[in-house]
Amino acid sequence: MAGKLKLYYFDGRGKMESIRWLLAAAGVEFEEEFLETQEQYEKLLQGGSLLFQQVPMVEVDGMKMVQTRAILSYIAAKYNLYGKDLKERALIDMYVGGTDDLMGFILMFPFLSAEDKEKQRAVIVQKATSRYFPAYEKVLKDHGQDFLVGNNFSWADVHLLEAILMVEEKKSDVLSGFPQLQAFKARISSIPTIKKFLEPGSQRKPVPDDEYVETVRRVLRMYYDIKAN
Repeated sequence: MAGKLKLYYFDGRGKMESIRWLLAAAGVEFEEEFLETQEQYEKLLQGGSLLFQQVPMVEVDGMKMVQTRAILSYIAAKYNLYGKDLKERALIDMYVGGTDDLMGFILMFPFLSAEDKEKQRAVIVQKATSRYFPAYEKVLKDHGQDFLVGNNFSWADVHLLEAILMVEEKKSDVLSGFPQLQAFKARISSIPTIKKFLEPGSQRKPVPDDEYVETVRRVLRMYYDIKAN
C-alpha cells in the first residue's frame, strides 16, 4: 500500500494551499515538510527533486511532482473530482482558470508594502465583484444546479470556495450582491470533508503573517520588493 502523500512547501498558504484544499476535499490524508532554511531548499535542489528549481513539490504514487496546475489536475483526476467526460473536464479547467486569475491578485498580497496593500485590496475587491463573481453567479443561475459542472462536486467547486473565502478576508460582505454565490458557499462549506477542513486544527493555513513572509524571503533569498498590480 502506498504511503501518505507528502507536501514540500512553507508553513503557509502560497501556491500549496489549493493543493491542501483539494486533498482535503477528496478526504485524502497527507504529510508536510515545511521549508524553514536555505539548507533544506538547497538539499531538494541538489537532490534533483525540484525539476524546475521551485516548490510546491508533492510526492505521490512514486513521483515527485512539481508545477501547481499539474499537481492539482492529477489529484482531481485520481480522486474523481475532474468531471465524467472531456467536455466536463474542459469546463472545470475553464472555471478553475478564472479562479486562478482572481487568486493571482491575492497571492502577492502578503509581500506588499502597507501602502501597496491598501491599493491591492481595492483591486482584489474590484476584480472579484466586477469580473469573476458575476461570471460564476451567472453560471449557477443559468443551469440551476448545486455545483458548477455536471451537478457533481468537482475541483471547480473547491477552488471557487477557496477564492470566495480569500476575498471575504479582504471585504467581509463582498458576496452581498451575489445570492447564488452565497447559497453556493453555504452548500459547499457543508460537505463533510470541506466542513472538516474549515474547522480549527485542520491543515488549512491561516492568513499569511509577517513571519511567513520573512521565512519565504529568507529561504528563497527574495531581497527585492513586490509591487501591486
